[in-house]
Amino acid sequence: MNKLPWGAGSCPARPFLFLRPLRRRATSLAAACVVLVLAGHARADFAEGLAAYDGGDYDAAYLAWLPLAKAGDGDARAAIADLYLSELLNQPAGANERRRVQRTAAWWYRQAARCGHVVAQLNLGELYSNGIGVERDKVQAYLWLGLAARGGNRWASDFQRRIASEMTPPQRNDAVAQLESWTAHPDCAR
Repeated sequence: MNKLPWGAGSCPARPFLFLRPLRRRATSLAAACVVLVLAGHARADFAEGLAAYDGGDYDAAYLAWLPLAKAGDGDARAAIADLYLSELLNQPAGANERRRVQRTAAWWYRQAARCGHVVAQLNLGELYSNGIGVERDKVQAYLWLGLAARGGNRWASDFQRRIASEMTPPQRNDAVAQLESWTAHPDCAR
């Protein structure tokens, strides 16, 4: 189990995935439980990772989720991205290591987002908007936030409108064209 860098008795910062309001988290948790019941063995492996995560054993959570992520499971890919972005797998020693960890998180979010994972699309859009782990890119931020908005995330829709107001007309046209032509990647688990 990881040694916790924060003081005894205090809670770690929650991963990016969990930074949304608690009501949404409770709704997401309830939805996740339904999915776990319906999806069988793969969901049982995902639940094993969640149990390890909740117990503070982030390495075990990673190891439980990695085979699922490699098989195209969007939830596992997003969860691994959260582990990296929250620096729960390791503590970066310096600025270069922190950037490498952020790039790894962005890569995992992209893998989940291109499979249609709404939370990963939202988080990837935020990363592009803020230049965390990727070059700041309004067109990419608009695209990923737009996909999350299509998936029903109202916060992403609001954020996408803010990004659009900062874009030039050619950037907006490019982003809209990418959004209209987007399809999920074929290696995604269904």
